Amino acid sequence: MYFNQAILLAEDSANTQNAGGMGIVGILLYLVFFIGLMYFLLIRPQKKQTKKQQEVMNSVEPGDSIMTTSGFYGTILDVVDDTTVIVEFGNNKNCRIPMHKRAIAEVEKAGTAEVSDEESDK
Repeated sequence: MYFNQAILLAEDSANTQNAGGMGIVGILLYLVFFIGLMYFLLIRPQKKQTKKQQEVMNSVEPGDSIMTTSGFYGTILDVVDDTTVIVEFGNNKNCRIPMHKRAIAEVEKAGTAEVSDEESDK
């Protein structure tokens, strides 16, 4: 009699475990899904932006017009090494400052400025 009750209790607990939740496989699938979602929404775009910024920094050369991260406009006079450039700010020829390439926010290549119709008529 006790043996039959023990078998029934074991069967009830097994049925409860199977019907109660999705189990470890379901949890792992949700975890993999959310990790993949985070990768495609956060990590991948950041890597693309970093790669694009690195390509721009590697392509700077003397004569390019730049804007720094602090909002100053200047012209690159010399590329000293992989991390440093000499920048001239404003019309004052004495304002030449060495700065790190990471401080460059935007680059406009020399000779790529567009001329509007109003300026070309003058």
